[in-house]
Amino acid sequence: MKSLAELQAIRDKMKDKVVLREGVDERRVVVGMATCGISAGARPVLNAFVEGVNAEGLASKVSVTQTGCIGLCQYEPIVEVYEAGGKTTYVKMTAEKAKKVIDEHLKNGKVVSEYTLADK
Repeated sequence: MKSLAELQAIRDKMKDKVVLREGVDERRVVVGMATCGISAGARPVLNAFVEGVNAEGLASKVSVTQTGCIGLCQYEPIVEVYEAGGKTTYVKMTAEKAKKVIDEHLKNGKVVSEYTLADK
């Protein structure tokens, strides 16, 4: 980085991703990012949600954040979706599963039950 203009360009490029992680909207996606979650593959899951929510134009309705230990290490990576009707806990998530959750749950309101804790 050699100038203030370069710094501004980086800021503008990353703005959508940062806003997604900070907002509180109609739905909130929380990815467990403690050591157990990261070692189980939570980082690609978080990235898939951030990128997918942005790509689908859901950023005004869905925020994506991270948290520490959720307490169910054997089910990591864990993703919790908070909305007016309560909370849905998705377990053993992958980036591919995240895409399905975005398409079915976040876009269409249908819980992907085969990925939930209740289904285990």
